[in-house]
Amino acid sequence: MAYRHFYFGFLSTKMSESNVEIRYILKFYYKNGTNAIQVAKKICDFYRSNAVSVRVAQNWFKRFQSDNFDVIDEPRFGPPVTDKVDEKVEQNRHIEVREKSWELTTEQF
Repeated sequence: MAYRHFYFGFLSTKMSESNVEIRYILKFYYKNGTNAIQVAKKICDFYRSNAVSVRVAQNWFKRFQSDNFDVIDEPRFGPPVTDKVDEKVEQNRHIEVREKSWELTTEQF
């Protein structure tokens, strides 16, 4: 059964409240001039070791630098990629993973 991605209000079922909370913390530290690497370490020390990666913190800081301070993801349209994968597998059960991943990646562009 494919995982479905539903939206209600401003939070998706896939994005937990803790993710939004972490994004607000990233925003706070960004506005105070703290380095993304330091912020990721502080968050992981306080919450859990994998609460946010340095790369994710850097991506959010880059977003904030472009004056986009919205911490809620924009709604996504279309079926999740997992639906496409399930469909391709149903068409041919003897496929190679590398072949199908290439097809799915190139379909997005």
